[in-house]
Amino acid sequence: MHVVMLSKALVAGAYQKKLEELARQPDLRLTALVPPDWHEPGVGRMPLEPRFTAGYQLEVLPMLLNGQHHLHFYPTLGRVLARLQPDVLHIDEESFNLATAHAMRAGVALGARCCFFNWANIERGYPPPFVWFEQYNFRHAGYAIAGNHEAAGILRRRGYIGPLTVLPQFGVDPDLFAPRPPRTGGELVVGYVGRLVAAKGVADLLAAVARLPDPVRLLLVGDGALRPQLEQQAQHLGLAARVQFAGAVPSTAVPAVLHKLDVLVLPSRTTPNWKEQFGRILVEAMSCGVVVVGSDSGEIPNVIGAAGLVYPEGNIPALGNALRLLAQDEQLRATLAQRGRERVLEHYTQAALARQYAQIYRELYPR
Repeated sequence: MHVVMLSKALVAGAYQKKLEELARQPDLRLTALVPPDWHEPGVGRMPLEPRFTAGYQLEVLPMLLNGQHHLHFYPTLGRVLARLQPDVLHIDEESFNLATAHAMRAGVALGARCCFFNWANIERGYPPPFVWFEQYNFRHAGYAIAGNHEAAGILRRRGYIGPLTVLPQFGVDPDLFAPRPPRTGGELVVGYVGRLVAAKGVADLLAAVARLPDPVRLLLVGDGALRPQLEQQAQHLGLAARVQFAGAVPSTAVPAVLHKLDVLVLPSRTTPNWKEQFGRILVEAMSCGVVVVGSDSGEIPNVIGAAGLVYPEGNIPALGNALRLLAQDEQLRATLAQRGRERVLEHYTQAALARQYAQIYRELYPR
């Protein structure tokens, strides 16, 4: 069975490990189609990082309207698919995107069985032409994959009646994201890794750390439009000596960052247009044996389970209390770190997800 996956997310090198795991399936031949880069709004250009490319074919396609989540597409895709002749076309895009409808039409014309992937977890109506894209994709898709439970419910309410599975888009490599070496020293290092934008709640994290004693330090890794404001907030709170703004790092450098931390916080805040769809950094941290704390925005509580602490989003005192508890209780940190690693090994490794994705492809294209 020849599976072709179209995915802009695969510009991140760490994500490609799932494809190596998929390529190990004896009945699959895999080709990945990716753009040369992706221009993430509010973050900037994310170039392709060819890192894990063994066992499958990786091809680069030009993209038009790069950075437009709902309007980008690949103008040469039809010719490429005609050459590749896939049995299964995995379109790693939302049901209402132009890229999905464009790829779906090309795949269906060649007789490929197609699936799409949805993260969207906020109920909303889509104006034309996006509602038309979605209706077309619903009619022609042989399978749908949702990255979280709310997204799955929305797909059903919007009229999708075909096969549907809730499955994360990518897992983690437990060898790459290995438990961190034992840390020495009396200070607690709390960290955040991700975009510096308002919805991620980093301002809440700064305010919570300001309530804690000096041995607690904060490492912020990432960039975004909010960085100047957060730097000013740190100065105003008297945290300048305790907070480090480290900037963004490549996806393959994240394990080294996590090894510097005792606690990883994802303090996301729901907005009218967004709430946390998964929180991949949580499973990466858990895999590294780093204790996780998250708000209750979106899918975060389901990802953490009993392997970390969850607090009501926007509740700065509650976040401060969670961090204070962890700073004072070394045994609790050790217990949660162990639970996190075990949870990842059971549910979130790239190999485990690859087996589940391979089964979806077999259901799409039974021999």
